[in-house]
Amino acid sequence: MATKDTPNWQPIARLPLIAPHIDGMLADATEQYETLQEARPKPFVLDNYTVGRVSEVFTVQRDDLWVFDEQLRRWQAEKLTATQGKEVARLVEQMKRLREVITAILALADELKEGTIEKVMAKSDMELGIEALLRGLSGEQ
Repeated sequence: MATKDTPNWQPIARLPLIAPHIDGMLADATEQYETLQEARPKPFVLDNYTVGRVSEVFTVQRDDLWVFDEQLRRWQAEKLTATQGKEVARLVEQMKRLREVITAILALADELKEGTIEKVMAKSDMELGIEALLRGLSGEQ
C-alpha cells in the first residue's frame, strides 16, 4: 500500500465547503448504482473495460473515505454550535450510507463482470444454447 500524504485538516469554518462534497459523492454513487442495477438482467450490454473502470474508480474512492471520516471525527471532538453539531452528525450518517453504496457497487460490478459482452462472445454456440435452454426452463427471460 502506498504511503498516504498527511491531509490538510480543515477548520470547522470549512464545513459549508465539505458538506456538499460528501453529499455529491453520495448522490453520484447512488446514481451509478442505479445505472448498474439496470444492467443486472443484461450484463452483456457492458464491456470488460467499463466494468473494470467502475471497480477501479470506486475502489479508489472507498480507500480515500478515511480522510472524510477523520475530518468529521476531528470536528466532533471540537466545541461546536448546535447547528454545526447537527450538520456534522448528518454528514457522519451520509458517510455511512456512502460506504454502503460503494460496497454495493463493487459487489454488483464483480457480479456483472461475469456476463460482459466479451465473456458472452468467448462462449461456444453450444454453451450459449444450453444457457438459453436452462433460462427457459427456470422461467428467466
